[in-house]
Amino acid sequence: MAPARLASVVRTRLYRHGVLEADGFPPEDISEHLRDPDAVVWLDLCGPSPVELAMLAEELGLHELAVEDALHERQRPKLDRYETHSFLTAYSVGLDGGSGKLATAELAVFLTHQALVTVRNDDRFDMAAVVARWDESPHLAKSGVGFLLHGLLDHVVDTHFEAVQDLDEHIEDLEDMVFAERPSSADMQRRALSLRKSLVTLRRVVLPMREVVNALMRTDHGIVDEFMRPYYQDVYDHVLRASEWTESLRDLVTTIRETQLNIQSNRLNLIMKKVTGWAAIIAVPTAVTGFYGQNVPYPGSEQPWGFWTSTTAIALLSGGLYALFKRRDWL
Repeated sequence: MAPARLASVVRTRLYRHGVLEADGFPPEDISEHLRDPDAVVWLDLCGPSPVELAMLAEELGLHELAVEDALHERQRPKLDRYETHSFLTAYSVGLDGGSGKLATAELAVFLTHQALVTVRNDDRFDMAAVVARWDESPHLAKSGVGFLLHGLLDHVVDTHFEAVQDLDEHIEDLEDMVFAERPSSADMQRRALSLRKSLVTLRRVVLPMREVVNALMRTDHGIVDEFMRPYYQDVYDHVLRASEWTESLRDLVTTIRETQLNIQSNRLNLIMKKVTGWAAIIAVPTAVTGFYGQNVPYPGSEQPWGFWTSTTAIALLSGGLYALFKRRDWL
């Protein structure tokens, strides 16, 4: 029987014999299309309700645990295999250029031999970019679901790679700040912690993708045919590069932070040497005037203007030293 109308359907596609035959067909026709063994269907749901997913699960024979994972956010990137289908979770990412904060968009995917169903809880995942990749490679469409999944994973991994590159540039800026003449310690600490947090989030998203893509390439899954295997190998290589780059950047941020602390310690030692030198210079006339000041008359002694002159001189000299130390960032 045909499923009830799904209000959350964003888009549908039908491929037959590797050729796109329909784009945006009614979801009620899915069952009819799937009766043809040469047909491959894509169904995209954005913000589906539990009732809608339950109807879809009944229609396609989806496992209840996979449906439950699709409804609940913050799943670990993974690939689960069930009797009639597989279930995949992945994340696309994007880095804010100003703050260096990483934003993630979760996507749940149901895979059968003839259908690929994508489920999103919101519209943060750029599905239009995935569709554009499919349209750019029509010669791969004969591989069916493997072709559709490749375009999706290729987009996801590319967002990981772009995020790593952007984070690398932010870290280079942080390195320049470390060796600046007058660095802002508070700003550096904020940026270092923000970048480290983004790298931790990216690591949680990128590292499990190695297991996902590697498992998909195994022949027992039956999703990737021999024609698509080199393309999945290329995606796997990008996953490895992104994960290794993420690990190295995380270590680099830690090293930068340690370098900053060492530089601050060295600057503090230098400042203490300079202040000690000033104190030694000032101590000599202070000791002399302190010893003789009450025994030898001086200009203005026992006069009000003498008192105010000496007080003003003390205030000006003290203020001048304070301004000098502050300008050189010693205080």
